[in-house]
Amino acid sequence: MTRLFIVVNVDWFFLSHRKDIALSAQKNGYDVTVVTKDTGKKQYIEALGLKVIDLPMNRSGQNIIEELYTCWFLYRLYRREKPDIVHHVGLKTILWGTLAAKLAKVHGVVNAVSGLGIFFSEENTSLVSKLLPKVLRFSHQRKNLAVIFQNEEDKGLFLKNRIIKEEQAFMIKGSGVDLNQYCYTPEQESKKIKVLLTARMIVEKGVFVLVDAALKLKEKYRDKVEFLLCGGLDDNPKAIKEEELKSVCDGGYIQWLGYRTDVLELLKSCHIVAFPSYYKEGLPKSLIEAAAVGRPIVTTNSIGCKETVVDGYNGYLIPVKDSDTLAEKLNLLFEDENLRRNMGRNSRILAEKDFSIENVIHRHLEIYSQLSKA
Repeated sequence: MTRLFIVVNVDWFFLSHRKDIALSAQKNGYDVTVVTKDTGKKQYIEALGLKVIDLPMNRSGQNIIEELYTCWFLYRLYRREKPDIVHHVGLKTILWGTLAAKLAKVHGVVNAVSGLGIFFSEENTSLVSKLLPKVLRFSHQRKNLAVIFQNEEDKGLFLKNRIIKEEQAFMIKGSGVDLNQYCYTPEQESKKIKVLLTARMIVEKGVFVLVDAALKLKEKYRDKVEFLLCGGLDDNPKAIKEEELKSVCDGGYIQWLGYRTDVLELLKSCHIVAFPSYYKEGLPKSLIEAAAVGRPIVTTNSIGCKETVVDGYNGYLIPVKDSDTLAEKLNLLFEDENLRRNMGRNSRILAEKDFSIENVIHRHLEIYSQLSKA
């Protein structure tokens, strides 16, 4: 039986983004172990019948001693457990996991680049960020390697930095969505139009850009619209503090909902999804889910986000950090119910074409099989 380790930086991300792939691999005969940082969700992963190993990793940390310990931990783990394939998800696990796998002589490696986050950010001058291309270039010089990208820009960056060869790159749009669970739901009749943003509360997710746009529209729509910010606090260096959120939310026109487990119900009850992110996204799952439910989307023409919207067809693409244009596009949607409904239907068509979880699972199983046989 082929031993597959899926290595993810944190447990809740595994549950939201990779659970279905792991369960399908197990169903197809793989012996699956999940290696992830336990933040209290380990029991839920084990309840699915999957083995879990706790990963010592600081998701946003840039302390070189901590980072090297993560690499050492993975090296010892791979040497001891001898997995046939390791599948690293996210840049941090790719950085240290691929190096550990090379040193431990693991047979096959799959790396899933789910956005480059803060590490390729021009503002990031940390030692880890400077070492990044060099370490990645060394660790990726190996046979039996597949690197999965969610957008062309991230792939281009890896090729430009000579980290991989073209034949090692695979394109899979996002982590997929269950189109049966996230079924098409036409917008509901409501006294107020609801604009939803679902994201971790990080500055670069465009939270304050949306708040600024909301304030520009407040005089006209204070009794007609609700802006809902859904997402928990985070340990990212650019995370928004709780007091900052509370200072811009009035509990009525602009509301911070905090971390929620009923995002599907929130999507079904909202009218528009806004996501003015300038974070280095892979392909935001929140937008894939919004498309599946059938909501018009207003997002930025930045990496990852623009993969989910055809401008003017199922929503609008706006420049980053542009609350004026965001307010203008939201105003168009507020004023035209037919436009919202038509764009919502088009979102669903796009989701069925590009974002089905069945297709994502099939592509992953193909890659696992290819590496197993090599």
